[in-house]
Amino acid sequence: MNQEEKTEAVIRQLKENGHRITAQRKLLIQIILENECSSCKEIYFAAKEKDRKVGMATVYRMVQLLEDMELIHKEMVVRL
Repeated sequence: MNQEEKTEAVIRQLKENGHRITAQRKLLIQIILENECSSCKEIYFAAKEKDRKVGMATVYRMVQLLEDMELIHKEMVVRL
């Protein structure tokens, strides 16, 4: 499964669980799946390069949501 397919699979699961897919959420999903980020801060800085409006709270909420849905695990993203 390539990155685009993985991104679409995550988006599909989010939609199935009643979550809206915003441009920022899609961007964060892509960054998380494409990069080996070791912290929410790294995700934030990578996202900030592409969209200056992304906030740190948005990153934390998205990571928590993906963890709650068991789409990512804490080993993948370590919060600092």
